[in-house]
Amino acid sequence: MKRIESFSVDHERLLKGVYVSRIDHFGETTLTTFDIRMKKPNVDTVLGTGAAHTIEHLGATFLRNHQKYSSHTVYFGPMGCRTGFYLILEGSYTSKDILPLLKEMFSFIKEFEDYVPGATPIECGNYTDMDLKAAKSEAALFYNLLNKISEENLNYPN
Repeated sequence: MKRIESFSVDHERLLKGVYVSRIDHFGETTLTTFDIRMKKPNVDTVLGTGAAHTIEHLGATFLRNHQKYSSHTVYFGPMGCRTGFYLILEGSYTSKDILPLLKEMFSFIKEFEDYVPGATPIECGNYTDMDLKAAKSEAALFYNLLNKISEENLNYPN
């Protein structure tokens, strides 16, 4: 069986950051998948499920309502390893291209004070596993990284 590309990234050298995971072409449509790495793999404590689930709900809500990117957002969701999220956008982008969007999104999450959208038994299959306080804390930490991000946090290690 062919090894998938994400398993070829050296996770021992991977830093927190924003990476282009892949660019796919489907006819005339281009999709860019981003690796939004909030935790250093196999070093940092992973995201708690409640924090990750809350970030997923808030991030998806933010992206689907964004003035510029709402119609280009295909997917936003957590990585199984709980070290970050994948964002898939229609179009061809670099990591630098979406830094303003991610700063907006993580600012929105870290400042969020209302009820978590979609956190009811009718709207979500695990609505009780939410942790807004932890989500805000994790978002604030990543927001701080985004404000001082360098090239090594934007390109996969060789």
